[in-house]
Amino acid sequence: MYNTAGLQQGVPHPQAAAQPNPFGNAFYGASSGLIKGGLGAYGEKILGSSSEYVQSNISRYFSDPQYYFQVNDQYVRNKLKVVLFPFLHRGHWTRITEPVGGRLSYKPPIYDINAPDLYIPFMAFGTYVVLAGFSLGLQGKFSPEALNWLFAKGLLGWFLQVALLKVTLLSLGSGEAPLLDIVAYAGYTFTGLAIAVLGKILIRYMYYVLMPWTCLCMGIFLVKTMKRVLFAEVRSYDSSRHHYLLLFIALAQFPIFSWLGNITVNWLF
Repeated sequence: MYNTAGLQQGVPHPQAAAQPNPFGNAFYGASSGLIKGGLGAYGEKILGSSSEYVQSNISRYFSDPQYYFQVNDQYVRNKLKVVLFPFLHRGHWTRITEPVGGRLSYKPPIYDINAPDLYIPFMAFGTYVVLAGFSLGLQGKFSPEALNWLFAKGLLGWFLQVALLKVTLLSLGSGEAPLLDIVAYAGYTFTGLAIAVLGKILIRYMYYVLMPWTCLCMGIFLVKTMKRVLFAEVRSYDSSRHHYLLLFIALAQFPIFSWLGNITVNWLF
């Protein structure tokens, strides 16, 4: 009944021929080539360009934090002289550049007195908080909560100074200075404040001499520094507008210094 001719021993079985797929190999080869060649190259291009974009913008606006801590004793001494006695600085205020990787880069603070650093601002801020707490102790008002208030008040004052400088640069069409540069320039405020508070601890009335002096010096330092930043970054120069805004930066130091220099547990007074 069944045809057994094809089942005889020794006779090879005919293999079932696979159905040909005219699109299978072509589609597989094309998709593989497209993924590996086209999409791979395109994705690499996108990721590469985005990585370069992110790195360029990070370096442009934030810079390398390690750069701001490359200091030594000589730099710290000379920088304090520039901040506390800016009118005695006979050299130029321009930062020194050097070629790095085919482009110009600023030299670190250890090699350039005009470069901003974060070592002095952080140390000055800590000194200010400690001296302010000691001053409260002499007044019989010290407490851990009061020290926390002073710390927060100092941070808020630092932020206000950063906002003042940043908004001024933006209003003049020069908002491209790295953020850490602005943070460093604003942080130098606490060098004068620490000295004024120390004078108040030693001799009460010395505060009323040191506070206006350090405030005036900080105003001159910021005007000189911001003028250099503006000349380097600004797109167009309007002499009268620049001068008025630089004067505003200098005058704004008096209320900031007065507020931060008044060591109390109150936010406003």
